[in-house]
Amino acid sequence: MRHGSICTRFPSKLQPTLKFEVILCVRGVISPILANLYLHHVLDLWANAWRKKQARGEMIIVRYADDGVLGFEREQDAKLFLEQLQERLRKFGLELHPEKTRLIEFGRYAAERRKKRKERKPETFNFLGFTHICGTTYKTGKFTVHRKTIGKRMAARLKELRVKLRQRMHTSPKETGKWLAQVVGGYFQYHAIPGNWDRLKAYRNDVLRMWFQTLRRRSQRSRLSWDRFREGLGSLLPPVEILQPYPAERFDAKYTQIQGKNRVRE
Repeated sequence: MRHGSICTRFPSKLQPTLKFEVILCVRGVISPILANLYLHHVLDLWANAWRKKQARGEMIIVRYADDGVLGFEREQDAKLFLEQLQERLRKFGLELHPEKTRLIEFGRYAAERRKKRKERKPETFNFLGFTHICGTTYKTGKFTVHRKTIGKRMAARLKELRVKLRQRMHTSPKETGKWLAQVVGGYFQYHAIPGNWDRLKAYRNDVLRMWFQTLRRRSQRSRLSWDRFREGLGSLLPPVEILQPYPAERFDAKYTQIQGKNRVRE
């Protein structure tokens, strides 16, 4: 963890015995907590006031630490908010990430409107480890937001796992299997959401193949076949299954008092 410190001392006449030090955590476990406390004043309270006083259409904000997504019904509101937000942040010595901050057309009617203008499909955005995509449900064809694990992040996790498997090459296969079961199970606990089945299946298959290749490298005379491995050691890994409910189900279960009401405005 890296940190910077600012020391404040009393005047020499007081001959203090204490030194006050403010520690600013840049990259550490407590960083999201500090970001929440600071941005609650800088962004949350200000954005809520802006929504009530200046927004002409509906507006919603979802934020985790210093990462957030804001939705606007009207494009003019989005542009005006972004301009004033940049001014607001400058007052506190902050700025938006130039590469991650975008204004995109997204939502229920985005695909239809862009098709009429002969434009490409709506852009996607990444948030909290998932790529969010405008789509429709398989049964009814109604609008829905598809969420898939970000491809680059999944590739990075698999790359790290490959290195660890090589380090455990000569460890007992059963011990490695128990360890991998915890790794894959932990990954599924977060990423096993509706609509992400293909990515979950791909992740599990890649883990199995990396483990299989590692075991084959233990000996040039290894006769372990893929089918035998998959039915034996491969069965130690948890199966692919959806563990998380749809967002609407989670929301309705938590906020039963506002079911059927507008969830954007209070």
